[in-house]
Amino acid sequence: MNAVMIVVPKIRGFICTTAHPEGCAKHVAEQIAVVKKRGLIAGAPKKVLVIGSSTGYGLSSRIAAAFGGNAATIGVFFEKPSEADRCGTAGWYNSAAFEREASAAGLYARSFNGDAFSSAMKAEVIAAIKADLGQVDCVIYSLASPRRTHPTTGEVFKSVLKPIGQSFTNKNLNTTTGVVDEVTLPAAEGDDIAQTVAVMGGEDWEFWIDDLLAAGVIAPGTQTVAYSYIGPEVTWPIYKNGTIGRAKEDLERVQKALDEKLAPLGGKAWVSVNKALVTQASSAIPVVPLYISLLYKVMKADGTHEDTIEQMDRLFRDRLYSGNPQPDEAGRIRIDDWEMNPSVQALVGERWQQVNTENFLSMADFAGYQSSFLRLFGFGLDGVDYEADTNTAVSVPSLA
Repeated sequence: MNAVMIVVPKIRGFICTTAHPEGCAKHVAEQIAVVKKRGLIAGAPKKVLVIGSSTGYGLSSRIAAAFGGNAATIGVFFEKPSEADRCGTAGWYNSAAFEREASAAGLYARSFNGDAFSSAMKAEVIAAIKADLGQVDCVIYSLASPRRTHPTTGEVFKSVLKPIGQSFTNKNLNTTTGVVDEVTLPAAEGDDIAQTVAVMGGEDWEFWIDDLLAAGVIAPGTQTVAYSYIGPEVTWPIYKNGTIGRAKEDLERVQKALDEKLAPLGGKAWVSVNKALVTQASSAIPVVPLYISLLYKVMKADGTHEDTIEQMDRLFRDRLYSGNPQPDEAGRIRIDDWEMNPSVQALVGERWQQVNTENFLSMADFAGYQSSFLRLFGFGLDGVDYEADTNTAVSVPSLA
């Protein structure tokens, strides 16, 4: 086994099959610095469970809670460590770096790696809460998975990204070549909608809260949040009005059910609608990368661009724990508010109509998109020597 090697990005479609441990650690450290620069979050929770804590919004939620509120955190994820001549996943390296940073700051951090959909994982996490924390006062649900095994029936569900009713054709960005072309997605058929709702809807979120409540490990006043996205009309056929949109509707159904279940404890459930950003999940959705590239250009120009850590810091600092959540007419927290500003959307919409391969680089921030994508896997960060050997055999301390 040779764990020391030079790690370079190997990209296949919308996936990078390698990750750089030192780069991931630097990315985590940069996010921590953003939160610490803004100071402590008044009224922040102190014992936080993050389900889906290793990348994207989930990782940034854990960072915001720990370094914005000095919270003890438990993270649940499904990632892979390195083996033989294969490096570990970015989420594995992120989690290792987070735990090291938390330990250095004197903060409790414990992680669980496995199937968060399973009853066994829920029981394991509950046992740890009882033993180490007693109760939790915030539960973040940020799972993104293409499939789910039902914990009682054993049925395996698979999600699909499809429009409903009829096929959908629109502009699309080939992120490998930078070519703006068209993509046609076939309409959902059979049980596509039900399968997608079973994976990406709210059932598992409700199972987690039910089990936590039954075990008595939910503290009075606990808030729980699941993440969603709505986006502009140009993406609605594939997102809001597509199979994934039906799953997000189910998330909102569960939010209302959880509100009732948490009410006796003075608790609250929320769906937070977040901004479009480059994440491992969003990069897989057709049409969305082109929209994000155009959006980045506009929002960076007017100084309103945020990445996942700025979004999650604002969610905790200005909405969840400020006493001013500012829910919309459907009761959702909207931290996509700057993205959906009418002037931003008008300009993005205008450029959407005009964009083609020839003018794409001048109209969009493709460099920003590519940089954000590579940073997810620990590449392109300042201060990391990517031409030097790095040790890929990194352990997550609490899992060692």
